[in-house]
Amino acid sequence: MAEEDYGNFVDWNQMGDTAKSSGPTKVDCKDLKEFKQMARQGYWAKNHKLRAQVYQQLIKAIPCRTVTPDAEVYRDIMGNAATKKPSSHSPLPEFVDGSPVPHYCLKAEAVASAHQVINCLAGQFPDISHCPSLPAVTSLLLHFSVDEAQCFEHVSRILACNEPGKRLLDQTFLAYESSSMTFGDLANKYCTAAHKLIVATAQDVLEVYSDWQRWVLGDLPFSHVVRVLDVYLVEGYKILYRVAIALLKFYRKHKAGAQGGHGNQQQQQDSSSVRADIQAFVKGIASTVTPDKLLEKAFSIRLLSRKEITLLQLTNEKSLQQKGITVKQKRRNVHLALNPDTFSSEIVSAKEMRDIWSWIPERFALCQPQLLFTTSNHGCSLNRFYSHCEGYEPTLLLIRTTDGDVCGAFLSTDWEERKRGGNKLSFFGTGECFVFRMKPEMERYEWVVIRHPELASSMKNQGPDDTASSEGQNSDGNSLQQPDKPAGELSPFLSARHFNLNSKNTSMFMAGNFDSIIVGGGDGNALYIDSELNHGRTGRCATFDNPPLCAETFQVALLEVWGFQDAMLSQPLSGALSLHLLGAIQWNGDSQCPPPTTCTLNRTHSA
Repeated sequence: MAEEDYGNFVDWNQMGDTAKSSGPTKVDCKDLKEFKQMARQGYWAKNHKLRAQVYQQLIKAIPCRTVTPDAEVYRDIMGNAATKKPSSHSPLPEFVDGSPVPHYCLKAEAVASAHQVINCLAGQFPDISHCPSLPAVTSLLLHFSVDEAQCFEHVSRILACNEPGKRLLDQTFLAYESSSMTFGDLANKYCTAAHKLIVATAQDVLEVYSDWQRWVLGDLPFSHVVRVLDVYLVEGYKILYRVAIALLKFYRKHKAGAQGGHGNQQQQQDSSSVRADIQAFVKGIASTVTPDKLLEKAFSIRLLSRKEITLLQLTNEKSLQQKGITVKQKRRNVHLALNPDTFSSEIVSAKEMRDIWSWIPERFALCQPQLLFTTSNHGCSLNRFYSHCEGYEPTLLLIRTTDGDVCGAFLSTDWEERKRGGNKLSFFGTGECFVFRMKPEMERYEWVVIRHPELASSMKNQGPDDTASSEGQNSDGNSLQQPDKPAGELSPFLSARHFNLNSKNTSMFMAGNFDSIIVGGGDGNALYIDSELNHGRTGRCATFDNPPLCAETFQVALLEVWGFQDAMLSQPLSGALSLHLLGAIQWNGDSQCPPPTTCTLNRTHSA
């Protein structure tokens, strides 16, 4: 088949270098790993016909539903309409949420063909309720299709993919919204500086991140997005996350350059302005970033796995379902969950608390802070601390010293878990824990494995019986140990048992007994507070690789613990509420790991 047959809808004058027909003319590879490498390196990127043939081969290999409409279905449905000139004035289905068909390098009349294909898909897939990426995917594949019917079949197979654990396109509002939350989690973790910039400039961070898929499928120039498509059809949905994170990193670099290195001096503005600014940057990215450089940046992100994305996605979906958010509705400004008129802390201001809120996992973003314990009201008693905090997870610990320093920790797990260690001072918690300080400038210190993935390998599990010692060891010589916790009750994707850690000391998150509470262990403690909640110590620890958070020995002036109340309910969530996955996620083939528990877990205590 001639090359032109795969370019019936293409305006070759706009194709630039992608119009050239050089390089290999066939792909002879059966090894998936080798094929993946070829896609990443752009093996077929310089031959339009070869690229079209590879796409056809890849899409035909997608496992689909038993009944998936093909090209013949399209021809039967369209009948004589296929011979008529299509119209781009025919409205697109509501489920594309106003997303237009990107022109890319299509002929003007080919945009109408894309409209026709999308409307036919709407009739064949009545279960699609929200799919803003469909116009871009249809437009891209039309560049490499012989006719509308072939394009229809290719998009149908992508929509009908039923391979377990694999997703190609979000087709419901629940999936789309949870993917935006998941992207926020990943941005917070893998491009902290860029996330910090968005938090500083946008009034509603989630509103900005709701565009993440459009950055890739819609805003990227054709020369860049077609290279993403090469890899996407081989490796799947996770590639979109990688590329979007890379775009966010380049955007931050662009803003830092425009500000002359003063990127932190940003004025907060309307979220729509930030969204428009990012969109303009992505559309013009070709002037500064080549397609290969974009992919290189995307694949340089280490430790980002499909398993982590899947767990985050399912966890965020469950969180939205529990809040009753399953269909599109007017977006709430997430920052309003922290109402400055009603928020009152003796340690941090509303603005400082909002900044801290930007660090927490996205599934808690719709929660508002709920004061559980404060030494000014409840006294300096460790027993009262436990009685007020048990049954809630996660929690936020804030400390102000008599010197005026402020520091704290985000703690992922219920303090009641300390009882699993019996009389021993036992560490528990997950890699979502972090410590922070507010002065001289706000700084967060995450689990060392996140910042240094070379310390861990996901190839094998860490045993549950590892023990380690720490400065916070109690006086009777009991050693700190990680308690044996049933697999069915593990907290989330960042559970240390899923990593083969070089040192036991890199997964000591939180511990407590009758005479102290500890955050961070291994060669020291990030925070150590005595039983009277009066004196404390801080120093570097292996788990967070942090400097001292304030003076190394300090006296507590005030200590507060905050829980997370569902902002969409008038009362805190109560009962043994935890997020259980609808389908078990297999880790290393032999273990199941449910995701983290939801906000404000007020468990019923047994008598």
